[in-house]
Amino acid sequence: MSLFRFSICAVSIAATLLTVSIAQAQQPPALPSPDATNAVTLGLMKGFPPPPDKVVRLAEILKYPNIRWAYQHLRELGPTAAVWRGAGSVSPLPAAPRELDALSFDDDKGVRLTVADWQRNTYTDALLVMHKGQVVYERYDLGMQAHQPHALLSMSKSLTGLLATELIREGLIDAGAPVSSYLPELKDSAWGDATVQQTLDMTTGVQYQEDFADPKSGIFQYLIAGGLVPAPANYPGPKTITEFLKTVKKDGAHGAGFQYKSADTEVIGWLLQRVTGKSYAELLSQRIWAPLGAQEDASVWVDSVGTQLTSVGVSATLRDLGRLGEMLRLGGRFNGRQVVSADSVAEIRKGADAEKFKAGGMPMRAGYSYHNHWWIPHDADGTFEAKGLNGQHIHINPAAELVVVKLSSHPVPNTAFTHTLDRRAFAALAEALRSR
Repeated sequence: MSLFRFSICAVSIAATLLTVSIAQAQQPPALPSPDATNAVTLGLMKGFPPPPDKVVRLAEILKYPNIRWAYQHLRELGPTAAVWRGAGSVSPLPAAPRELDALSFDDDKGVRLTVADWQRNTYTDALLVMHKGQVVYERYDLGMQAHQPHALLSMSKSLTGLLATELIREGLIDAGAPVSSYLPELKDSAWGDATVQQTLDMTTGVQYQEDFADPKSGIFQYLIAGGLVPAPANYPGPKTITEFLKTVKKDGAHGAGFQYKSADTEVIGWLLQRVTGKSYAELLSQRIWAPLGAQEDASVWVDSVGTQLTSVGVSATLRDLGRLGEMLRLGGRFNGRQVVSADSVAEIRKGADAEKFKAGGMPMRAGYSYHNHWWIPHDADGTFEAKGLNGQHIHINPAAELVVVKLSSHPVPNTAFTHTLDRRAFAALAEALRSR
């Protein structure tokens, strides 16, 4: 396969994994029926072996509707490392069910929708709503079970940012130090003179774009290096994450403005593993999953030499993500212990410079900032969020004592496409439960 032909193929594949342009996000495409694209309805990967036209392969998992199966079965399609839940007992999630399907709200066009409509229209695979620590709503779409991990995609970044915030608080990482003081391998790269904090807030000046409309965009090199897109024969570029990061050059001044870059997270992930001497999966297990009393192991995707992808690689179950969100809502305390420091949660919630955020070109998120890999709306309720492509969300509303976890497989990858609708749904849930 020629590099040109590969690039065209990669454009199609990466379109489902990475950010679409805002212009595309603002022009509603013709979307397929949620019911008709369901993996069960389509019979994907059913049979021993499945019929040839129903097989989901690694090279094609990011094509729609294949992701509707792949996001729940990523461990079956490529190499992963386990994030052990630990040997302790599972922490309880008390239930106080409420009928929320019929709860209605107006979308941004004034059309009245119910929570059930919202889930269907946004290709929701699973939804968990917690209020005051109790599960008030839990639903799985056809084919997904409670024990199944779902790909988090860029919500992985927020886990990486949480770990980094803890290590900074403990003095193991100096947020103001240059990245290269910890990773001398990157001294000649874009991060040679970037600080840890600039990398955490994605205000680095890096010659790297997540532009899948451009076959020369750095995102394709990242995907190949991470093993999420197979490299063509005789491909001359880097084939591991660490080798790829060494090739990325500086472009512009660090600290000038926010630009969303998965490469920044891979740098942070490498750094926190370097300073602790532990793998990312070990850190997640020891510092978060085991103390939470998680019910299931999580997993993280690895490249061809075992490097764990800290930007998009984690998969986890709905309920364990609910435990994570509730722990953060409670200032880091859960399962009878302080899982992460209250200072770390406060640091994340304070956000960053909203003026610098404007450089990222996300008008639908006006007023937001991005800090330590978390999305901060700076709203009256003090909400904060983890987000991932194709509609992954952890929405935490401390004022309403609310946590919402939404796992999805939307045909449009960028969460900007449904951002306003999702925020209206979260607000409707908050209002209904707050007034209870």
